[in-house]
Amino acid sequence: MSRLSNIHVLVLAFAIAMSPSLCFPSTKGEVFPVFTKWHVYVVNGLGNQESLFVHCKSKDNDLGIQNLSPGTNTTWGFRTNFFHSTLFWCYLRKSSAQHAALKVFWQDIYLFEKCNWKNCIWIAKDDGIYIKDFANVRDEFSKKWEEGWIKTQDSYRSL
Repeated sequence: MSRLSNIHVLVLAFAIAMSPSLCFPSTKGEVFPVFTKWHVYVVNGLGNQESLFVHCKSKDNDLGIQNLSPGTNTTWGFRTNFFHSTLFWCYLRKSSAQHAALKVFWQDIYLFEKCNWKNCIWIAKDDGIYIKDFANVRDEFSKKWEEGWIKTQDSYRSL
């Protein structure tokens, strides 16, 4: 075998080893999840005409601060990285001095199923944060609001 062929075999073996889903996919969408265009939505589903403060980011991208009116949402699209380590998180705050910090996208087959392999929809409701579970056709409770305010925006960085 030529030296160039050996390099090709090594690269292919490395790619397969780094992505066990290529060998043992549980659904057709998992075969090449790196090519999937994902969308994350954060929806203000609060009652009493309450606005929602939203600050979402990843390791590489700060998506900025937004104040969502009732019934509105913010969204962004992206593709996962080659190493399957893409992670987004958000800090949400109600005007009634309650907050929540949570991951809104990470590499997880259960999350992928809930998101129907393309759309992760998080809904802020009066009692907490929910994720739209497409697989079970319901909104699933995810996180309770916490009392008080976080003083610095970076304090939720380590989620």
